Amino acid sequence: MDEPAEIGQRVQRLRNQRGLTQRQLAEPSYTPAYVSTLESGKVRPSETALRFLAERLGTSFEELATGRPAHLATELRLALTDAQQQLATGAADEAAVRYRRLLTDAEHLDLVPEQTEALLGLGDCALETGELANAGRHFEAAERLLAGEPLPRRARAIRGRAISHLLAGELRYACYLLESTIDELGASGLADPEALVLLYAAVIGPYIDMGAHARAAHAAELALALAPQVNDPALVAGMHRQVARTFLAEGRTADADASLAKAQAIYRQLRLRTDLAHCHWMRGYIQAQNGKLALAEEELRTARDMLTAKGAVLYTAQVEVELADVLRRLGRHDEAAGLLAALLELGDQHGAVHAGGAHRLLGLIAEERGEAESAEEHYVVALALLERSGASGDLADLCRLLGDLLRRSGRTEAALDAYRTGLGHRAAPGTTTLGPAPAAPSIPQR
Repeated sequence: MDEPAEIGQRVQRLRNQRGLTQRQLAEPSYTPAYVSTLESGKVRPSETALRFLAERLGTSFEELATGRPAHLATELRLALTDAQQQLATGAADEAAVRYRRLLTDAEHLDLVPEQTEALLGLGDCALETGELANAGRHFEAAERLLAGEPLPRRARAIRGRAISHLLAGELRYACYLLESTIDELGASGLADPEALVLLYAAVIGPYIDMGAHARAAHAAELALALAPQVNDPALVAGMHRQVARTFLAEGRTADADASLAKAQAIYRQLRLRTDLAHCHWMRGYIQAQNGKLALAEEELRTARDMLTAKGAVLYTAQVEVELADVLRRLGRHDEAAGLLAALLELGDQHGAVHAGGAHRLLGLIAEERGEAESAEEHYVVALALLERSGASGDLADLCRLLGDLLRRSGRTEAALDAYRTGLGHRAAPGTTTLGPAPAAPSIPQR
């Protein structure tokens, strides 16, 4: 809202344009003296008073309070909804171009909610394209703008920031952000299903990488149990967008905003397809651990196909590491090696854990083909990557593989060094150095 003097001048100008006296504008709710004092800038009007005066003057509350035509804000919200639709169903890099332009427009109009939506969209785009540093900056900026909002409103920004840290190899901090937010949601009575699906799906990755398999499986089941309470009717969303355009063309900005709010909610839900893909990913991982390789391949391919359809290049490549392990165990070495090449082509953007996993699998494939020198090279690269990430269980297993390879080649001292390194990182299956797991939410069924 502008300063009282600016608002007063605006009220006086509009009143004179419409040929109204101060009494005609004020009655029946206010006095002519109040309107006079307001027009002189000596009093800050309440929202109730401004809404009354806006209706009498034939304008919107927003235009009277800020001098900004209401249709500009509505047009920006419509454009943001279009960008959400593009990100939900299409390519992230193209959506990012649109979000950047809309962020500039929102900043120019000083529209904080729209700035937040644009920043969250840019963060999601950067995650999918693997630009982790940019993603973190966008989510942090959004979280600062949302500082005074309820926790469910901040969940997307927190989740995005946590994923940025996870993919950069900062596993424990990612867990801390996600678990503390889940616990706070439960303690505050704000256990919103959409927020919880976002957070539970996001925490699966760090749990797996840290060896907390039981926690990961529990989080996946909770997310999938909550998913039916979160709808994704893309057709309905498209209908609301078109209705909003019709209302806007007719000058019915309030009705247009209401339709846009419905479309935006649906597109946010559509973004959950990425998170539900992570749950299928987790199920595939568990099936692989239990030796049910055919079922594991089915779940992992489902996850991969969902992520590919979303244009989520980074996540797709990471799922393919798990799928490659299953294919290797099924004896399909060439197919497995081809999948791993896709991840390694992304360079350092994808995080140390999955790059280390890819090199570990390529080492195993090389060993099974009798290529000991190539296997050792992959194991050494994987070791350097995993030592950066703190993935203790993976490190211990890798040191065992490297030690066994060195021992078979007669390099006993080098093998002992590898085993000692592995002992320093050993972790019991399903355990981490984390504290208690978050309490399960209490969500009323609907």
